[in-house]
Amino acid sequence: MIVTVGRRRLALPALLAATAVLYLWDLDASGWANPFYSAAVQAGATSWKAFFFGSSDAANAITVDKTPASLWPMALTARIFGVGPWSILVPQALMGVASVATLYAAVRRSLGRTPASTGPALLAGAALAVTPVAALMFRFNNPDALLVLMLTLAAYALVRAQERGATRWLVLCGAFVGLGFLAKMMQAFLVVPVFALVYLATAPVPPLRRLWQLLAAGAAMVVAGGWWVAIVALVPGSARPYIGGSQNNSVLELALGYNGLGRLNGDEVGGLGNLDQDAGWARMFGAANGGQISWLLPAALVLLVAGLWATRRAVRTDALRAGLLTWGGWLLLTAAVFSLMRGIYHEYYTVALAPAVAATVGLGTAALWERRRGVPAVAVLAATVAVTALWAFVLLGRTPDWNPWLRPAVLIGGVGAAVVLASVHYLRPPGRAAAVSAVVAAGVALAAPTAYAVDTVRTPHTGAIVTAGPRASSGPGRFGGPRGGTAVRTGGRPPAGRFAPPPGGDGMRDSRGFRGQGGRGPGGLLDATTPGAEVTRALKENAGAYTWIAATVGSNNAAGYQLATGLPVMAVGGFNGTDPAPTLERFKELVRAGRVHYFIAGGDNAVRRATSGSDAAQKISEWVAATFPTRTVGGVTLHDLTQG
Repeated sequence: MIVTVGRRRLALPALLAATAVLYLWDLDASGWANPFYSAAVQAGATSWKAFFFGSSDAANAITVDKTPASLWPMALTARIFGVGPWSILVPQALMGVASVATLYAAVRRSLGRTPASTGPALLAGAALAVTPVAALMFRFNNPDALLVLMLTLAAYALVRAQERGATRWLVLCGAFVGLGFLAKMMQAFLVVPVFALVYLATAPVPPLRRLWQLLAAGAAMVVAGGWWVAIVALVPGSARPYIGGSQNNSVLELALGYNGLGRLNGDEVGGLGNLDQDAGWARMFGAANGGQISWLLPAALVLLVAGLWATRRAVRTDALRAGLLTWGGWLLLTAAVFSLMRGIYHEYYTVALAPAVAATVGLGTAALWERRRGVPAVAVLAATVAVTALWAFVLLGRTPDWNPWLRPAVLIGGVGAAVVLASVHYLRPPGRAAAVSAVVAAGVALAAPTAYAVDTVRTPHTGAIVTAGPRASSGPGRFGGPRGGTAVRTGGRPPAGRFAPPPGGDGMRDSRGFRGQGGRGPGGLLDATTPGAEVTRALKENAGAYTWIAATVGSNNAAGYQLATGLPVMAVGGFNGTDPAPTLERFKELVRAGRVHYFIAGGDNAVRRATSGSDAAQKISEWVAATFPTRTVGGVTLHDLTQG
């Protein structure tokens, strides 16, 4: 018994240590990862004003098209350790470890923190850690890492609140959701109806108390998520950077439109419409998303139904059933929205499903394992293992040339584990043999996603759109789930220095086929250039005389030059090149005042035009081309705005 207790005490540290190794290993191989956000981190590490507003450059021309909370931890570490790939990415990895720890604690709470709860909690934590899209996004600098951590903390707080009807924990739950809004805006609110209904239905306090507690939690959510919005809305536009992603310099428009309803229906003014045409109920299982998130999704759905059936006669306040409703509701609602949304959608969004899938699997397994002496529970567990192995066999078939031995091994192992589980009554000695069979079944279920996660860790990922795992085929001659961003196997590393450029080279493509130009010109809509030494030196000449050393159309175009020089570069038109920032008239004023040195040509050609939004960037490009002389440096066309 002493040994068993000791092993249980070591289980969580071992899980977290393994997760930390997975997420921190060779972390700087991806260089700047997403240059769009790295440039904003660089700006925030230089200017506190840029830090607060989430500006793309330290001179505060325009913000990124998100609320800035996800940038703040990265900018703080960059201030302490210097701006570089490691300092930018390490907070993300630590958020991943914290998310795994929080999920483990939440699952144990729902199971009463008994000795028997350790196994299911470990299963849930491990499932989250090795989900391929989680291994990707917790090593990347998009806002999703902070969003997932905040929502997982919110779910944990809800579990604590549901135990005894604790107001302070429910208020904390609302606050965490509000902070999630500051990470990625409206996506954080997808869990709100689920959390509210679960608490209203299961909390062990009178109905009126539940109602005012939910109102208090809602107020906490509004305060935690709204304080920054209120400040930005009250600050005059002339005293702050332009709100990127909006057409009217409005953070409310950004939240409710471009990053709100526009994501659902594709009606985004200044946006790009629907970049992914596979919307439908099968999207999460399709070629693009299957290898990212769906390895345990069939198991989660089966175990959710089975777990709720197994607890159907439990008291209204039963913690296990409440946990299943919390995580299962999160899973179903978020998956439905992701599946049907017609606006901008990317595969890495599915990381928001990873905690819900993992927790549902852990809790559902616990509900059935507790009833393993009954034939139905054992049969469902065995069938779930078999289905999981079969689905892994299908997913691995989409990468037939990648570790081909793994596919039959997982199928054979899964079928074998299912047979053993189905025979649990006949095993001798029954307790130890059953436990061993459960561990083997869990290992088989996690084998394939773990392999994908390891492949993800070993492959650098750069650009605006990234995916986990090897390139997946959806049929002969057709490719579905693409390789992540500019995903290249390289031994290169960024050279030492405060503003070190990432590895990479000419002609690198992101997963949508947009090509960066290496040192030969601007990047595309979804990736940034890596300018050569000659153009970098030219841009830095007499830089102290100017507010912006250069301007160019598109945030990613500007990011590459800014990261290479460490100096502000104006992103004309914002991310898509369709924001009216600056207007032609305002840009002329800045040029007359001598605040911008160069205009880097070609950005308007690299940025794919949206079907709506401002044409100010196009007008600026045309005016510059007609007014100022050109100079070609290292294959890059520069217009000297001081020579007109």
